[in-house]
Amino acid sequence: MPALVNAVGSQKGIGEKVLSLLFENAVSSVKNLETSSYYGKVTAVQGLFIEVSGIRTQLSIGDRCNVFSTQGRKVPCELVSFKGDKLLLMPYGSLEGIGLGCRVEVENAAPVIYPHPSWLGRIINSFGEAIDGKGPLLKGDKPYFIKSSPPPAQFRDRVCGKVDLGVRAVNTFLTICKGQRMGIFAGSGVGKSTLMSMLAKHSNADVSVIGLIGERGREAKEFVEDTLGEEGLAKSVLVLATSDESPLMRRQAAYVAMAVSEYFRDQNKDVLCMMDSITRFAMAQREIALSVGEPPASKGYTPSVFSELPKLLERAGPGAGTGTITGLFTVLVDGDDHNEPVADAVRSILDGHIVLDRAIAERNRYPAINILRSISRTMPDCNTPEENEIVSKARRYIASYEDMAELIRLGAYKKGSNREVDEAIFYYPKIEAFLSQKKNEKITLAEGYLQLKEILDTPYKPA
Repeated sequence: MPALVNAVGSQKGIGEKVLSLLFENAVSSVKNLETSSYYGKVTAVQGLFIEVSGIRTQLSIGDRCNVFSTQGRKVPCELVSFKGDKLLLMPYGSLEGIGLGCRVEVENAAPVIYPHPSWLGRIINSFGEAIDGKGPLLKGDKPYFIKSSPPPAQFRDRVCGKVDLGVRAVNTFLTICKGQRMGIFAGSGVGKSTLMSMLAKHSNADVSVIGLIGERGREAKEFVEDTLGEEGLAKSVLVLATSDESPLMRRQAAYVAMAVSEYFRDQNKDVLCMMDSITRFAMAQREIALSVGEPPASKGYTPSVFSELPKLLERAGPGAGTGTITGLFTVLVDGDDHNEPVADAVRSILDGHIVLDRAIAERNRYPAINILRSISRTMPDCNTPEENEIVSKARRYIASYEDMAELIRLGAYKKGSNREVDEAIFYYPKIEAFLSQKKNEKITLAEGYLQLKEILDTPYKPA
């Protein structure tokens, strides 16, 4: 207990508050204890499924049960299907030690978490449990359902105000507003995780909730120590489910990250919710659906994948109060095909997309954002007319140069043939240098627009 008190804070009076809250949590847990329990037994284990019989109580899809292995290990499971009067459970953990006759207990608690302000600076798993070795989490008073519905559309505030993300190319050409939802689309190895880390480190949001869904396990510690640092971690909550965990754990990590974001939004905070990646969430849902027997539809993805995506993504955005959830979701495009099913579905739901181009990355320009293929749908309404004019002018120069790029490289373009192309050739290298940014470099919104304006104000003098 002293270690927990010291971890929370050393100011006078903090220890008493923590002890009081822990006592209240314990009292609340005792009050919520059920007076009866329901049990069954395992009758078969097939693939990812545990078949259970003997439970006579009303259960529905998504309810939880605990299976006790032969070694006494408790394996949490989720009810995913029915087979006659038998239940088909899918485990959150390993099936090792589970055999015929193992005891199954119905979990009476609803799938909820109890977020608390002290969760800032912590790393949690898909159950909302601490996995950073800093002691147990304190529980708040209000339960938040892991799977919940977004606020009614007619009661949500409008998207307004800008978010400063510290990345020059995003701040100027793809300005993101509070409550907006953006996708970062890229193939493997093009730099989406690096861009995400830059946005997480340099953002001016009140709170950052970062969901690492089905990604590399080694990246977690690097992300905390090298990217966020102590200052960034202090205003962040990390939800971690690595690629080796079960599909249920990977899917639920996304729901938990969104539930934590909703808690801080309800505290009237501007929340930046980042998920890396939505594609891993879709793959986890596909694994679950295929094991249940749902037929594959498009490239192996089942219909439930495309119904779950909007249920998750629509939870981000402005709330009914002053708080907002600005969503940034990475999408791993299969084979660099930006029109593959998941990418196409996500792009249709979100309020814009940032496209990372492998050809740009091969030229060693990072972040490798393809400005012409990227768009922020809410940007024009949030900018001033002068800012919109600056961005439009720069885009025209990029487009003019790209249209004539092959002829320019081959030396087939004759200078003086087209004044607009001549100007584009003059400004293009300067704009390319402007779009390049080092990982630890931070550029504010005002600085970005000022630098771009200075580039475009440089007079072009024909030879």
